[in-house]
Amino acid sequence: MTDGTASPGGTPALRLTVLVGEQDAWHHKPLYAEIVHRAREAGLAGASVFRGIEGFGATSLIHTQRLLSLSEELPVAIVVVDTEERIRSFLPQLDELLADGGTVTLEPCERITYPRTGGTAPGEGGRG
Repeated sequence: MTDGTASPGGTPALRLTVLVGEQDAWHHKPLYAEIVHRAREAGLAGASVFRGIEGFGATSLIHTQRLLSLSEELPVAIVVVDTEERIRSFLPQLDELLADGGTVTLEPCERITYPRTGGTAPGEGGRG
């Protein structure tokens, strides 16, 4: 940083990305939601779901939200960052959930956590 303050130290981590379709389901519940809930139950640091605006998978059929084809089968990415040990211990749950298909990537990364300051709770302003 240029203002003379030290950058917070990062720790080695693993980024898990799960790619599924928006309409993929697990027992009548969105698959991405089931993955997030299981990640929380497993005590992982956090999980975020990102909806794609266009993409294709194994079928090579392009799904898009452009024009009049408001597809409901858009790609969805679930991203989790935690220690390698914790991420790898979560993988067996994905084996069960992705029995009908999906893609998982694992990438080493560095995790830098910025602690919350002030009195705002998540969703009450600020970040988070």
